[in-house]
Amino acid sequence: MAGQTTRYHGSCHCKKVRFTADIDLSAGTTKCNCTWCWKQRRWGVMIEPAGFEALAGAEHLVGGERGGFCRHCGVNTYAFVDTSAWGPAFGGDRVAINIASLDDLPIDDLLAAPVRYLDGLHDDWWTPPAETRHL
Repeated sequence: MAGQTTRYHGSCHCKKVRFTADIDLSAGTTKCNCTWCWKQRRWGVMIEPAGFEALAGAEHLVGGERGGFCRHCGVNTYAFVDTSAWGPAFGGDRVAINIASLDDLPIDDLLAAPVRYLDGLHDDWWTPPAETRHL
């Protein structure tokens, strides 16, 4: 059902970083073709900070409390992002969640989630790239 959030639990590979996130997957996810996202094979979702709780391990993140990747296992879990420069539809702090770090996400829910493709490789973020099959 659109507009309904589910609480997911997430972590890095070594479980030193753990969090919960209230996510409405029906609101959409993103995949980008920029070199950073491509090399990580990143599939993400943005949520309001009120729907996020760091449970453990901020001290293990490169980037600290604002998020980043675990200095032990290298997994990128979440990051706080200021989206105000992206336009009024975004405006303000959001938490970018790496979907692959969600431990209890049913595969059927993931496959049903809409995906918006971003052409970060050509700095044309609001236009989908011509080719998306590899993302």
